[in-house]
Amino acid sequence: MNQGPAMPTVVPFTKAVKALVIANGVIWFFAVLILQGFFLKSNVVFDWFALIPARVIHDFWIWQLVSYMFLHSSGVFHILFNMLVLWWFGAELEMRWGTRFFVKYYFVCGIGAGLIYLLGTLSYYLVTGEVMSMASSLVGASGATFGLLLAYGMLFGDRIIHFMMLFPMKARHFTMLIGAIELFTLMDSGASSPVANLAHLGGIVVGFCYLSFISRSRSSLAGSKPSTKRGRRLKLVVDNTRDRESRSPDQGPKYWN
Repeated sequence: MNQGPAMPTVVPFTKAVKALVIANGVIWFFAVLILQGFFLKSNVVFDWFALIPARVIHDFWIWQLVSYMFLHSSGVFHILFNMLVLWWFGAELEMRWGTRFFVKYYFVCGIGAGLIYLLGTLSYYLVTGEVMSMASSLVGASGATFGLLLAYGMLFGDRIIHFMMLFPMKARHFTMLIGAIELFTLMDSGASSPVANLAHLGGIVVGFCYLSFISRSRSSLAGSKPSTKRGRRLKLVVDNTRDRESRSPDQGPKYWN
């Protein structure tokens, strides 16, 4: 039985992926560990740059919808997991799409995930009156990286990925499994979970909607009929010849993603 091509053994560090990994690493080390954790011994960095629903809605601190993506909790596994996902899955997407579209997609998923989390938290507050949910801070790049997982599963669906390093499965099934786990965890734990599962699902939903919209609009402008195979259609989202340069190969917040 043909299982499809396996994921490349050596994944290159592409231009945008390398810049994002370095930016996240530098900010985590100097701002979170050194400045906030060692010198100030307070959450001042999170207070200003994590995504805090009350700050965004009442004080209009809209920069937090972007800055939260570059902050991570002080535990090393949080940033390590996100950066590995960004590297392993993002590099091949950047090579496929080109740097310009890859960066745009990354931020669309990250900001979109933050907005969905913001709306979900606000709705929860209006229904339950739970004030603490509005004051909790969200940090992490997982909203964006879950969008990358979604795109990888759609574009390279036949690639073999080893879930938990043990169980081989196709990338599309891996993506569906991860999405199902996040959904069930959100339904089971709700707002009490320290992991912002809503932001993870937000990255998946926003990524799917964005890619679907772009592929349909490009097909309409070209005057072609939409392909019934979504993965094939999404491979044509970007004309890679326009972006050649991409071809070179705990004190912390309540919620993190």
